[in-house]
Amino acid sequence: MKSYMRFADRLSLASGAIASLALLLLCGVVVYDIIMRFLFNSTSALFYEISWHLFDVLFLLGLSYALYHESHVRVDIFYSKYSPRTKNIVDFFSMTLLAIPFTLFVIYNSWEMVHQSFLQMDGSSDPGGLPYRYIIKSFVVIGFVLLLLQVASKAMHAFLSIESTRLKSTMLASSVALFLSIYLAYMSDLVFMLNPIILIAILAFTMLMIGFEIGFIFGAIALLFSTITYELGLESLELLSFRTYGIMTNFTLLAVPLFIFMGLVLQKAKIAEDLLVSMGRLFGVIRGGLAVSVILVGAILGASTGIVGASVVMMALIALPLMLREKYSPALASGSIAAGGTLGQIVPPSVALIILGDQMHLDMKELFGGAIVPSILLVSLYIIYILAVSFLKKDVAPAMEISAPYKDVVSSALKAMFAPTLLIFIVLGSILVGIASPTESAAVGVFFAILLAYRKRLLTIDIIKYALTESVKLTSMIMLILIGATAFSLVFNELGGSDVVRGFFENNIESELGFIILAMAVVFVLGFFIDFIEIIFIVIPIILPLVYFYDIDPIWFGVLIAMNIQASFLTPPFGFSLFFLKGAAGDTLATSTIYRGVIPFILLQLVAIAIMIYYPNLIYIFRG
Repeated sequence: MKSYMRFADRLSLASGAIASLALLLLCGVVVYDIIMRFLFNSTSALFYEISWHLFDVLFLLGLSYALYHESHVRVDIFYSKYSPRTKNIVDFFSMTLLAIPFTLFVIYNSWEMVHQSFLQMDGSSDPGGLPYRYIIKSFVVIGFVLLLLQVASKAMHAFLSIESTRLKSTMLASSVALFLSIYLAYMSDLVFMLNPIILIAILAFTMLMIGFEIGFIFGAIALLFSTITYELGLESLELLSFRTYGIMTNFTLLAVPLFIFMGLVLQKAKIAEDLLVSMGRLFGVIRGGLAVSVILVGAILGASTGIVGASVVMMALIALPLMLREKYSPALASGSIAAGGTLGQIVPPSVALIILGDQMHLDMKELFGGAIVPSILLVSLYIIYILAVSFLKKDVAPAMEISAPYKDVVSSALKAMFAPTLLIFIVLGSILVGIASPTESAAVGVFFAILLAYRKRLLTIDIIKYALTESVKLTSMIMLILIGATAFSLVFNELGGSDVVRGFFENNIESELGFIILAMAVVFVLGFFIDFIEIIFIVIPIILPLVYFYDIDPIWFGVLIAMNIQASFLTPPFGFSLFFLKGAAGDTLATSTIYRGVIPFILLQLVAIAIMIYYPNLIYIFRG
C-alpha cells in the first residue's frame, strides 16, 4: 500500500507541475493574442482555442494535485474539532463512499464521449482552429483517472493511520453494509416512499456538516439517486460528459485562475501591505481613521485582487496590532477588518461575480458595471457607521498621533495608491469600456502585477511558483464543485425539483417583491452554513427560471445575490472571514468579540440590499 501511495503522490505532484506550466502558458497566449489584435489587427481562432485547451489541462490535471494538498474545500465547522482518528474515519468514508464511485462514473461517462469524438475525427468548426478535438476531451478521462489514483491513496492513508484493527474491520463492514443498503433501496424503490427532494436536501446538508469534501458530495448524491430509482437510472446523467465539455469550452471561466494568480502575485509583492500602512497613517489622525483606512484598502484590494482570505489575514496581521495599540475597541477593529476584507466579493472584478455571471448567463461587462454603485454604497455605509460610532463614543476609536510631517504622509499614501489604482484602471476600465473581456483583462492584470513585483525587486521564482500552484489548487477545487453541481442539477431536475420550487413560488408568492425578499432570505440563511461557491452552483440554477418568470432584470438580481452572498463570509458562526481573522489574530481576539464586531456590518449589508431593492435604477449608472 505504501509503495502505491508514494506512486500516486508522485503522479499528483507531476500533474500539478504540468498544470502550473499550463497556467503560465495561458497567461502568455492570451496576452499575445491581445497584442496581435490591437497592434496588428490580427485575429486567430487558433490562439482562442489554445487558451481554453490550456485552461482544461490546468484544472483537470490539477484535480489530483489539489486533493494531494488537501485543498478541496469542506465545511469544517465540526471537522476542525474532530480528533485525528475521527478525521481519518471521515476521510476514509468520503473517499470510498463518495469520491471513488463518482470519479469512476465520470471516467466511464466521459470515455464514450472521447471514443465517439475519435471515431468522427472531431475537430474545430473554424478553419483556423485546432484539429483532433478528441485529444482535449481525453483530458477529462486522464484528469479523473489521476484523481481516482489520488483518492485511493488518500483512502489508504486514512485507513492505515487508524491503529485499532477492530475499528478498521468495522469501517470495512460499514462500507459493505452501506453499498448493500443502496442496492436494497434500489430494489424496493425506497426513494419514492419519501419525498425525494426533501431527502436530497437532508442528505446534502448532513454530509456538508459531517465535513465531507464538497466537490464529491453533490456528484455522489446525484449518482446515488440516479441508481436507486427505476424512473431515473444512470441515463439521467448521460449528458454529464457533454455538460463538462461545455464547462471546458467556457471562455469566461478562464478569468478565474488568472485573477487568482494576479492577486497572489500582488500579495507576495507586498503592494497591499504598503498600501495599508500608508493609508493607516493618512486617515489615522481622525477618530476612527484607522478603521476607515481598513475599509478603503479592502475596497482597493477587492478591485485589484479579490482574494478574501489573503486580504483578511494580511489586514489582521498588520492593522489589528496597530489598532489595538492605539486603544481601538477590539470589536470595532475585528469587525472593520472582516468586513473590509470581504469587499472583494462584490467590488468588480471579482471571482465571485465571474462565477455568478457565468451561472446566470449574464454579460460580464454589464454585471461588473452594475456592481460598481452597490460597492460604493456598501463602502460608504461602512465608513459612515465607523465615523458615527467614533464620534458618539470617543474612546472606541481614538485619533492616532503622527510624528512625521503630514505632507510626507500624504505623499507616501499617494505613492502606495498609484500601483493598485493603475491596475484597477487597466483591468476594470478595459472591461467597462468594452476593450477587453474579463479573461483578457485578467491576463493583462497578471502581466502588470508581475511588472509591479519586478519593479519593487520582489519578483522571484519562488513567488511565481507559489502563485501558480495556489491558483491551480483553487481553480481545480472550484471546477470540481461545478462538475458535481452540474450532475446534481441534472438529477434534481429529473426528480422534478425545479418544478416543485417553481410551483411553490407560483402558488404562494404572487408579487415580484415577495419572490425577491424570500429569495434573498433563503440565500442569506444558507450563508450561515455554506460557502458562496455552493450557493451559486446549487441555488442559482434552481431559482434562475423564476427570475425570468417574474420578469426581473437578471443583472439587477445578480447584483443583489452578489451582495447577499458576501454576507456569507461574515455571518457567525461559520463565516469564512471569521475563521481567517481568528486564525491570524490567535488569542489576541476572543471569538465572541469577533462576532460582536461583525454584526453591525452584516446589518449594513442588509440595509444596502434594501436600498438596492427600493432604488433598482442605481445599477444603471455604470452599467454597459
